[in-house]
Amino acid sequence: MSTLILLRHGQSQWNLEDRFTGWVDVDLTPEGEAQARRGGELIKARDLQITCVFTSVLTRAIRTSWLALAAAGQAYVPETKDWRLNERHYGGLTGLNKAETARLHGADQVKVWRRSYDVPPPDLPADSPYDFSGDRRYAGLALPRTESLKTTLDRVKPCWDAEIVPHLGGSETILVAAHGNSLRAIVKLLFDLSAEQIIDVEIPTGNPLVVELAQGLKPTAARYLDEARATALPVV
Repeated sequence: MSTLILLRHGQSQWNLEDRFTGWVDVDLTPEGEAQARRGGELIKARDLQITCVFTSVLTRAIRTSWLALAAAGQAYVPETKDWRLNERHYGGLTGLNKAETARLHGADQVKVWRRSYDVPPPDLPADSPYDFSGDRRYAGLALPRTESLKTTLDRVKPCWDAEIVPHLGGSETILVAAHGNSLRAIVKLLFDLSAEQIIDVEIPTGNPLVVELAQGLKPTAARYLDEARATALPVV
């Protein structure tokens, strides 16, 4: 039996400011750092021995993995960074305050952009300061101008299949430190959720979600380590 730990990055500065972050490389707040360390402490308390780590190429996820591993006493564990584990690209909403955007476009429209499975926000404008085409992390890649959860999943799945799944065939314990929507994509794949079911799945920041997997990657148990900050999970 293998174990998968999904860890959403701790609170970022733009989480605190209630802004659409997406691919913008925003760092953790002091609270986010504390959440990451607490996640590592919970991993240590359960004596979960991590084999390897996967994370995105965004600072808030990378530092969350580092802080959690250090707190767990496992800073030496090898780590792979992959852009395909980045947060969902919020297109033209990137950088905007969520409450202000709701006032401008209407709460119902913003809810569709945020929570629907296959309706993306408007494209990132050509003159946006959040155009990542010149960032060397993405050199040579065809980058999205916006993403829905569906297209985020389409991006995550090749990384999941080729990089992460091969480590889940035995008794390994794998940590994936990433983002709300890239982790929701993995949850949808693991639990075979419908488009309607995944809409209601919300992963809290800095709270390790431990999923035990039987042969064929079938989940047999799933739990958050910080029960006080847990959210509803799919039925195993």
